[in-house]
Amino acid sequence: MSDAPPPYPGPGGYPPPNAPYPPPQQGYPPPPQQGYPPPQQQQGFGYGDPSKAGYGAPPGQPPMQGYAPPPGQPPMQGYAPYPQQPMPQQQGQTHNTVVVTQPAITVVQTFRESPVHTNCPHCRAEVVTGIHYESGTFSWVVCCILWWIGCGLGCCLIPFCVDGCKDVIHTCPNCQQQVARWSRM
Repeated sequence: MSDAPPPYPGPGGYPPPNAPYPPPQQGYPPPPQQGYPPPQQQQGFGYGDPSKAGYGAPPGQPPMQGYAPPPGQPPMQGYAPYPQQPMPQQQGQTHNTVVVTQPAITVVQTFRESPVHTNCPHCRAEVVTGIHYESGTFSWVVCCILWWIGCGLGCCLIPFCVDGCKDVIHTCPNCQQQVARWSRM
């Protein structure tokens, strides 16, 4: 069980801008104090009173521009801001804009054992191909291997009955034309 705080009593449940915090309720922490605490003054290199000469620089050197390092870190020696100067222009120099065109991405579809979502090259329709199986080179190779190892009494004809040994023909369901053929060899 969670005790969610009640909604703000203002319009729409949101506090108006620059509104003070609502009074604290029992079980909730007090609201944060307004403003920030004053910075702590630390003595040592790079810290202290910025009105003093040499603030943020070793004794005997001019003061550095920028921020002092955070507490606990040594100051950077020899740091100077990078000058932001424009590049010099030579007379008569022109700027050429080079436009690089990327080659078109060609999607290669692979027609395997399952139907494929494609565009028919014959009727230009967007279809999911229908598949059927036909005996191909792989069926004949497996048949010859089975006959050669001694399965000559009809067992060598098993590859012609198994779809896993046949080629896959993809056809368009609209125009009944062959879209692709996947041969197992």
